[in-house]
Amino acid sequence: MNRDRRQTVGRIGEEAAARLLMKKGYRILDRNWRSKLGEIDIVASQGELLVIVEVRTTTGNHFGAGMESVDYRKQQKVRRLATQYAQMHHRLGCPQRIDVMSVLLSRDLTPVRIDHIEGAF
Repeated sequence: MNRDRRQTVGRIGEEAAARLLMKKGYRILDRNWRSKLGEIDIVASQGELLVIVEVRTTTGNHFGAGMESVDYRKQQKVRRLATQYAQMHHRLGCPQRIDVMSVLLSRDLTPVRIDHIEGAF
């Protein structure tokens, strides 16, 4: 998959994930939040709970591969980013959770299935 298509797939997956979170009652605080350490796909809140969401999007028959691609290194990076976000936004005392959302798109890039794993790591 070329770079442009990968970016399009990622954008569509993140948009679908954000819509599902809002439908579930989450408040989206930030999307694609960046720092020197990297990027958080979605930052949301559920009451006082700060929720950091890593979105993995796949196409075709590769469902599940998104979740499996969040290896130990990626988990550590997301944890560091979550702490940095909380520090920069004065939310260090707030409870936090890191979720993973896996989005499956059809070949025409229509969302087919979204799994939301709360407290994934």
